[in-house]
Amino acid sequence: MPERHEHAPVFEHPVPRFGTVRLRPLDAERDAAVVHTWVSAERAAFWGMTGLTRPQVTEIYAHMATLDTHHAYLAEKDGDPVGLLQTYEPAADRVSECYDVRPGDIGVHVLLAPAGPEGPRPGWTQALLTAFTAYILRAPDRHRIVVDPDVRNAKAIARFRRQGFELGPAVVLPEVDLPDVHLPEKRAQLAFLTRPVAFPNVLLDPEPDADPR
Repeated sequence: MPERHEHAPVFEHPVPRFGTVRLRPLDAERDAAVVHTWVSAERAAFWGMTGLTRPQVTEIYAHMATLDTHHAYLAEKDGDPVGLLQTYEPAADRVSECYDVRPGDIGVHVLLAPAGPEGPRPGWTQALLTAFTAYILRAPDRHRIVVDPDVRNAKAIARFRRQGFELGPAVVLPEVDLPDVHLPEKRAQLAFLTRPVAFPNVLLDPEPDADPR
């Protein structure tokens, strides 16, 4: 298999009337500035990283890059950053203490960039989430996406429901206090999206080298 450059896209998804969405592995150093801008904004309060410095954001994602179970991707549309996608193995995450993990589950966190100079574009959020879903579910062993937004984040919960996610239980994710990572306790709303619901009547043709892990 040809060697893949670390900044090369791992997935491309054309969106009619919007452009092409590309996903590439997040580079902690190179992408720290734009990610820090996003997570520092008041609109990203539920992401849980407001108040962090740019070096702290860099450190967090540099640590994530060392893990086999958690991964971060930068989404770009026609070369412009438009969002952050994080995937993780639920069995290796604190969420596993709150629900019965099934084979084929994959956890996801999504942070969308604010609207650009052209302003909000109707349908863009749905198009971007559809592109993310297409990538995540391409791997043949992935059957269900799991999300855990803050229970107070009504906007994100409504967005996932419009995308076809089915609400699960509201849970309390326990605090994680380790030398390399600290996560405070979080009241979360679990939601799930299966492949048949995400893409009814569509057979995704998995690509062995496009595994979201």
